[in-house]
Amino acid sequence: MASAKTLVCILGPTAVGKTALAIRVAKALHTEIISADSRQFYKEISIGTAKPAAAELAEVPHHFIGHLSINQTYSAGDFEREAIAKLNELFEIHDVVVAVGGSGLYVKALIEGLDDMPGADEVLRKELNTLFEKEGITALQNKLLTIDAELYQQTETLNPQRIMRAIEVALAYQQGFKPRFTKQPRNFNTLNVVLNLPREQLYQRINQRVDMMMEAGLLEEVKSVLSARNEYALQTVGYTEMFDYLDGKHDLETAINLIKQHTRNFAKRQLTWFKKEAPQYWFTPDECDAIVNLYQNTIQQHLK
Repeated sequence: MASAKTLVCILGPTAVGKTALAIRVAKALHTEIISADSRQFYKEISIGTAKPAAAELAEVPHHFIGHLSINQTYSAGDFEREAIAKLNELFEIHDVVVAVGGSGLYVKALIEGLDDMPGADEVLRKELNTLFEKEGITALQNKLLTIDAELYQQTETLNPQRIMRAIEVALAYQQGFKPRFTKQPRNFNTLNVVLNLPREQLYQRINQRVDMMMEAGLLEEVKSVLSARNEYALQTVGYTEMFDYLDGKHDLETAINLIKQHTRNFAKRQLTWFKKEAPQYWFTPDECDAIVNLYQNTIQQHLK
């Protein structure tokens, strides 16, 4: 008999409404949520990462939100191991678990498994650091895009450390390193659901979210982690622009507009990735009943 256990993955671009929809689905299915949003792993940063509010977290048990400190190193492989262990626990008491997130690499590691990554190349990393210091992040972005456009779509391209690591990995693949993902046996079925909205509506939501973040105290949150600004976790949209503002590189209005622009760019790359990786089922964020019905129909097919 096929497995009766199912992981329902609710995916999609930033600000599309994944959190609210995932909570509704999880409540309807009487289950719990695993977060696969790598920005929300860190306890010190909440506003700029759009973590679920306390009231939302209280509605349904959530896992992998705020469980790390920004000074901790945490990879997709680490997440895969810990999330699979947590899933095994949850499947002891639930037939279905909901995963939610926009971090495609982490979602794919959870669903399929992640190969061991090649080790760091110290000579190459020194060259990349020099390139970054002399020509800025655009030079790193262009280098990765030229080497591996697919990996570029999966990379947070405002984070220089992540771009450098992606370049190292891409070059290792070219030199014969084994494929990125080798499907691992999983003792559960997976149902991938991608949320989307018309582009104009999505971009409007992104702009509104950034304004709400500022009203909620994003600038104060950034100031509170200023001493840790070089940590890997903070090399991300919403924080890098505010650090530049505090350095006097931009006025506040420009910094806010850059956050909006960079977030829209990130959402576009997320959609490109999901169209390639999870093309089966697409919904708008208000279609909770349709998603629940899809799960119920799918599980019946699996058990036949």
